[in-house]
Amino acid sequence: MAATRPTWISVIAAAGLAIATPALAQKSAGAIRFAYDQAPENVDPFFNNVRIGVIIGANVWDTLIYRDPNTNEYKGQLATSWKQIDDKTIEFELRQGVKFHNGEEFDADDVVYTLNFVSKPENKVVTQGNVNWIGAAEKLDKYKVRLTTKEVFPAAIEYLAGPVVIHPNEYYEKVGPKGQNEKPVGSGPYKVSNYVPGKSITLEANKDYFKDSPKSQAKVGKVEIRFIPDRQTQMAEALSGGVDMIMHVPKDQADQLKTVPTLQVVSGETMRIVFMQLNALENSPAPALRDERVRKAIIHAIDRESMVKNIVGDGSRVLNTICFPSQFGCTDEGAARYPYDPAKARALLAEAGVKDLTLDILAYRERNQTEALIGYLQQVGIKTNLRFLQYAAMREQISTNKAMLTHQTWGSFSVNDVSASTPNYFAFRTEDITRDAAVRDLLVKGNNSVAPDVRKEAYKGALKIIADKAYAVPLYSLPVYYVADKNLNFKAYPDELVRFWEMTWK
Repeated sequence: MAATRPTWISVIAAAGLAIATPALAQKSAGAIRFAYDQAPENVDPFFNNVRIGVIIGANVWDTLIYRDPNTNEYKGQLATSWKQIDDKTIEFELRQGVKFHNGEEFDADDVVYTLNFVSKPENKVVTQGNVNWIGAAEKLDKYKVRLTTKEVFPAAIEYLAGPVVIHPNEYYEKVGPKGQNEKPVGSGPYKVSNYVPGKSITLEANKDYFKDSPKSQAKVGKVEIRFIPDRQTQMAEALSGGVDMIMHVPKDQADQLKTVPTLQVVSGETMRIVFMQLNALENSPAPALRDERVRKAIIHAIDRESMVKNIVGDGSRVLNTICFPSQFGCTDEGAARYPYDPAKARALLAEAGVKDLTLDILAYRERNQTEALIGYLQQVGIKTNLRFLQYAAMREQISTNKAMLTHQTWGSFSVNDVSASTPNYFAFRTEDITRDAAVRDLLVKGNNSVAPDVRKEAYKGALKIIADKAYAVPLYSLPVYYVADKNLNFKAYPDELVRFWEMTWK
């Protein structure tokens, strides 16, 4: 970490007069300029699972239900009310007078088409866990819909208030996910006015946004989002006034920027968990990882407490299981613990007869944290080759069984339920590189049981097996450091959503 400090001191000094004069022209023009280090693979929220795509989705599209991030209360958005008819059936009364950005009127046809389309496996929604619980949607009248779940699924309302957005049926039926990516059309507080894949996307306030939405009308007329993979370029842009806001800034750089008078630094814990996957499949490209002792050695090799304190920063905590503590069903009770113990790690490797082990490690963000992990593994005799990729490329490597180790994060689409986290990696989905049937069965039971106590016990059992067999390395929760122009009013939320529609300039 020390090597980066002189670099950023010199960058701050070199910015000179640019630091002293904020970009007032942008503010008077009513724009927010935001930079992010990843580009969405598809702007259609169902065909993306990188965080910037989730952020764009929340600003451009609406959902049937809205969860208030301050109170966690569910409120009607495209639905005005809903009623649980039985364990697997919910009926929705829909809002009248809403229009999509292309002028198409919102009604039951949009809800029915969207839900039935995304629930079909052949349509290949990227994160199946967000939609594979949907059985069928049917129209009862123009503004009334019945939704049936495949099994009992108590978390349905939470998903309908999160990743399950509603598309305009006529447009979507015509253009599909490809066209929705090229020319996105939603009903949200912002509409897309320009999109250059991999480069930038421009949002403009939707002046016809419906007044009764729990989301407010957009207060700033334009949001310009640029995809800038290089962190130093982002930082230089923030210092010179070239962008108004960036996020996921490393702790050491954020600490330095607190001294810059034109900027503000805001941080806080999020629901995002950080972990390492270990490929324990029968045909793993790293056969050594099939040995439980090797997997346990890897966990003992990493000083998670030190990483939280020195690298990750305020708002982070060490995790012992693969879920976020606030999620329903998340617990580390009874699960194995692996304190930092490099001597034990070396002893376990020796006991397993492993020498000169070299592993590829895949990562896609927080490179400084990946490098720290590599350093800890090296100290116990495990060499690594770092392959730093875009998220979609990393996920493809995992799903095709080419990954050995991964260092990655998961924000659960901000869904506060274990069904949105652990099953994605341990319920025999495309990114499961352990495939333990006992774990899968417990997760399925937790997802589809009506009794809360039964759900909790099932999730607890699955999480215990994962920990006891060292199928993965739970690391810590990830705080987000935002760096923004000091005159930008915004709030950082634990769900890691950037709500542009709330923002104002002082």
